[in-house]
Amino acid sequence: MNVTWGRAAEVLAGNWLGSSTVPSRGLYPHQWSWDSAFIAFGLRHLSPSRARRELLTLFSAQWRDGRVPHILFNPDTPPEAYFPGPAFWQAGRTSGLVQPPIHARAVLAVHEADPDPVFLATLYPKLRAWHEYLRTGRDAGGRGLAAIVHPWESGMDNSPAWDGPLSHVTPSTGFVRRDLEHGEAADRPSDEDYGRYVRLATDYRDSGYRDFGNFVVEDPGFNALLADAELALAEIAEILRLPAAAAAHREAAARVTKALQDTLWDSVSGWFFARDVRTGVPAPEYTCAGLLPLLLPDLAVAPAVLATATGPRFRLGRVHGVPSFDLTAPGFDPGRYWRGPSWFNVGWLVRQGLLCHGEHVLAARLREDLLETACATGFAEYVDPLTAAGHGTRSFSWTAALTVDLLAERN
Repeated sequence: MNVTWGRAAEVLAGNWLGSSTVPSRGLYPHQWSWDSAFIAFGLRHLSPSRARRELLTLFSAQWRDGRVPHILFNPDTPPEAYFPGPAFWQAGRTSGLVQPPIHARAVLAVHEADPDPVFLATLYPKLRAWHEYLRTGRDAGGRGLAAIVHPWESGMDNSPAWDGPLSHVTPSTGFVRRDLEHGEAADRPSDEDYGRYVRLATDYRDSGYRDFGNFVVEDPGFNALLADAELALAEIAEILRLPAAAAAHREAAARVTKALQDTLWDSVSGWFFARDVRTGVPAPEYTCAGLLPLLLPDLAVAPAVLATATGPRFRLGRVHGVPSFDLTAPGFDPGRYWRGPSWFNVGWLVRQGLLCHGEHVLAARLREDLLETACATGFAEYVDPLTAAGHGTRSFSWTAALTVDLLAERN
């Protein structure tokens, strides 16, 4: 595995820009929010100073309302290299959307690898403002859950869970998709879906980034990561000797966890489903987002989640990684973005959830598969869960970074 470690480190070195890491040099030539958090988990073993710089750079772009933008644009990248770029968003050097809040967990992990009280004290108030924006400003349903206002905010861009809430959105036309210059069309979202994404982003921008327009969805994956991030923030507050704040963060995590189970859990189906806040209708699609609540130690329904996950819909432990969509569904596609392929970051997160609930054998099996697949595919963006064939771009940063993190457990 030393060879794999070295190859993964080379990927991260090649994608390093000096203050942040691009997900890939061609397809994603800027800094992405949750990518950087995952990347920091790996960088902490290679260069803690780079890991700290990665996160500090991202949070330097935080908005005054607390949101952490999903893209921080690299000024040295030609405008035509990526769409929608900074001119589209009209927000300076960032986009106006967000991505899942895994940053507190990454900050804590970086500090634990190489303690730096100044780093922790610098980012704590920024993380607190970020979570406050999500827990209050994004609580569209009034149930204590953060809503996403665009599919890209979920991190799982073209998940089948968004098909229903997107069905009433008229696609934009007349734009040029830069992603198809770097990836196979069969691996990417369809033109119709992409047109809907552009329409939503345009409307959100034109509203002055006023939350809650034509797409308002409570996503189980996003909220599970928010609850886990509050638990991480509680640990950070304890390190900083802020016991009252730590208690408040634990209480916030408990509230989000309860709201998840009360609002998005379907006991008949044994799964967490996204909910369209505008209609109150669940999105009845079994996606990998329904597995992420396993990260939460107080999840009462964990046994039922695991039963579904190891059943025919996901076959966890019997396929490669964690399929992003129901293997038995007619729309399952093993190669198209979030409509079936397995992603390394989801596998890494699910493994953490398995360990949290004592599923050590299944977690070990998943770990070995993730490492073998990452190496065999040249650190692919995502893979076919049935054949392990690589899809998307190669030398993908979070695949390489999380490979390093898994390998470090033996060192």
